[in-house]
Amino acid sequence: MPRIAFLFAGQGAQYVGMGKTLLEQSAAARDLFARASEILGYDLASICLEGPAETLNRTDVSQPAIFVASLAALEHFRSEHAQVVAECQAAAGLSLGEYTALTFAGVMDFEDGVRLVQRRGQAMQSASEATPSGMVSILGMETAAVEQLCQRARAAGRIWIANYLAPGNIVVSGDKAACDRIEQLVNEAGLGKTVRLSVAGAFHTEIMRPADEHLAAALRDVQLRPARIPVYSNVDAQPHTQPEEIRTLLVRQLLQPVRWEETMRRLLAEGFDQFYEFGPGRVLAGLLKRIHRHANCVHVPA
Repeated sequence: MPRIAFLFAGQGAQYVGMGKTLLEQSAAARDLFARASEILGYDLASICLEGPAETLNRTDVSQPAIFVASLAALEHFRSEHAQVVAECQAAAGLSLGEYTALTFAGVMDFEDGVRLVQRRGQAMQSASEATPSGMVSILGMETAAVEQLCQRARAAGRIWIANYLAPGNIVVSGDKAACDRIEQLVNEAGLGKTVRLSVAGAFHTEIMRPADEHLAAALRDVQLRPARIPVYSNVDAQPHTQPEEIRTLLVRQLLQPVRWEETMRRLLAEGFDQFYEFGPGRVLAGLLKRIHRHANCVHVPA
């Protein structure tokens, strides 16, 4: 019998038109979007389907949108593959996706999850607007080489590795001037290529302060329950089930790098051999193939 783990998409996977098929075919999906819209105070389905992209891509909108769309994809999948869902033994999510994983694992209610990701997105958007900053994906270079370039780019401003995604796929975050500088350094070195990410600011770094304090306050207002299956944290790549550990890690996650490659390697080492990715895009399935090219990951689209 395969060991099954569910993976949930992170911010950046959103696109105008996502959720269209789900909303047409699934009453459960329509119910989730309706319940979320009541909490958010705007028509989430309309923004997902019609945009504009400038609105959907805002951190305070894209985070609830991906959270709800991913869970809608899960509920539609459950209606046709209930046994697969019942046999899932672990979950993980990329950054924002960790909240989706925790909701699936029963740590928080759907409504509390919507409120949390909305407040998280608002806090991150505010921190981003306070400091011109960004994120740059660096492809084709290994960790040690990227860290050396970060050290050189710090002459222009603060910059750190923010996402360890897969071999040859690392994301750095920092002040805008430092992001500009590291792009220049990578191009001069001719060893890789860069992609500036369409995000508001330098996520998973110290630049996100005081968003962490706002998130900690929001988390204090939410009842968290023990997870029914382990959820692997972005912060330490370890499985967690206890509410207070999870609460602390979610706050730390805003300021610390995402250890996604380490998380996937741990799941593989523990015998997980069948993965399902829920949400828009196929980012996580692609990353898993870079980590282990024979890994089996089914994408369930939002």
